[in-house]
Amino acid sequence: MSALVAAPSLVPSLVPAATTVGNPAINIGIFALFVVVTLAIVIRASRNNRSAAEYYAGGRAFTGRQNGIAIAGDYLSAASFLGIAGAIAINGYDGFLYSIGFLVAWLVALLLVAELLRNVGKYTMADVLSFRLRQRPVRIAAAISTLVVSFFYLLAQMAGAGGLVALLLGIEGAIGQRLVIVVVGIIMIFYVIYGGMKGTTWVQIIKAVLLIIGAAIMTVWVLGKFGLNLSSLLGEATTASQDAGGKDLLQPGLQYKNPVDFISLSMALVLGTAGLPHVLMRFYTVPTSREARRSVVWAIWLIGIFYLFTLVLGFGAADLVGAKEIKNAPGGVNSAAPLLAFELGGEILLGIISAVAFATILAVVAGLTITASASLSHDIYNTVVKGGKATPEEEVKVARIAALVLGAIAIVGGIFALGQNIAFLVALAFAIAASANLPTILYSLFWKRFNTRGALWSIYGGLVSAITLIVFSPVVSGKAIDKVTGKSPSMLQGVDFHWFPLDNPGIISIPLGFVLGYIGTVTSKEYNAAKYAEMEVRSLTGHGAETATHH
Repeated sequence: MSALVAAPSLVPSLVPAATTVGNPAINIGIFALFVVVTLAIVIRASRNNRSAAEYYAGGRAFTGRQNGIAIAGDYLSAASFLGIAGAIAINGYDGFLYSIGFLVAWLVALLLVAELLRNVGKYTMADVLSFRLRQRPVRIAAAISTLVVSFFYLLAQMAGAGGLVALLLGIEGAIGQRLVIVVVGIIMIFYVIYGGMKGTTWVQIIKAVLLIIGAAIMTVWVLGKFGLNLSSLLGEATTASQDAGGKDLLQPGLQYKNPVDFISLSMALVLGTAGLPHVLMRFYTVPTSREARRSVVWAIWLIGIFYLFTLVLGFGAADLVGAKEIKNAPGGVNSAAPLLAFELGGEILLGIISAVAFATILAVVAGLTITASASLSHDIYNTVVKGGKATPEEEVKVARIAALVLGAIAIVGGIFALGQNIAFLVALAFAIAASANLPTILYSLFWKRFNTRGALWSIYGGLVSAITLIVFSPVVSGKAIDKVTGKSPSMLQGVDFHWFPLDNPGIISIPLGFVLGYIGTVTSKEYNAAKYAEMEVRSLTGHGAETATHH
């Protein structure tokens, strides 16, 4: 075991070799293979993307199992693989809380939202929210909320792509990393414009299978080094961290010294999933509500198993690689899993694991982009601009143009977010989803009296409060400089205009969304009993779900 504990000291001499001299050629080769195979699948799947149902919902042709695997593919983003492994490697117990939060969140989605949404809507979240309310204002609000959540999520994925590819190809400079983000953006735009939901879903299924197999191989490999004994691994990692001048990784409070900050993050993670537009949209790709339920059960199993792997990968990286090397790598904290792969299996495993992580980023980014572009074309263009009279062909054309524009915005945003921990950026997207979308979704489905004013107040109130608190939080400015990297962990360096003390706004903005929805509803007389009765029957039986259109 002493050799294992000593292993981190070997890493500095090896890592530069792997990332600069090593074998960028192998890495590029494996990457290119992944991209070519997935593009071929996308082009094949897109042959019959003529109708709007084909483009947005994959023709509702996927089984519960396929959709469950695809949901896992959508949900196990770069944040799950790279961000959480890095967070656990650096912060131990506190990092693992991300895994627990992301997993428990699925129970909220399964028990409250999945089946009912599938029965009421057609393509987007706004279909459900505007079902019994005034179409125009509610659809505009829901579309704005969808775009903001998708944008924050996209930021995280693009930042992950830049750091990951920089690590693999030995690109140290900021210009090189920015170029990488541009290339990722271009490939992703192609996926969405050509493949639609069907092509994107198949990419997600393949990627989910590869990611879970890759993580499983690494988990068994790491445990094998510790005699297949988890407690031995945890003990060694903690000792290695303390020997290097770090803290006890098994102690809570390394990252969240303030318990209120921790509660705020937990609320955002647990309540955010049921409000994420790109996850909700996946429920429309299955033919029946029973399949929608089945898909969530499949997703929970796959995601749960994967998050158990992250515990081993994070602590394995803490012991075998070491916190200092992880922080100093080009991708920062997000490099823990690739560096661990290199430590275990050299250049080939590094190349394969990184290509899987890259495929993960591409698939998730494509899913987010199709959700945002569908919202723009279906909710804004068709309903607001054309008054519900646009043809499906026109809608799909607008969705493709929107995907192009959104891709360009994501590229610019990703360049600004370089170097941030992506698990943490995703937690911000969750906070916005839980504040703006979840109150409105739950009130729409379960509260008879709910009306248009309530919906608008809760969406805009949750959205504005969450974003305002994020802008004036330590995430954007004002964090102390890290001794190892010499930089502040905040997004903006050298300025400090923060006044909100918490990293995540959930504890304030989520209750505010619910309260504003309630006040807005009770201060307005408007109410449509017949429409609620129709929605209730449909949400419970699925009767007429395929034809859910405007009223």
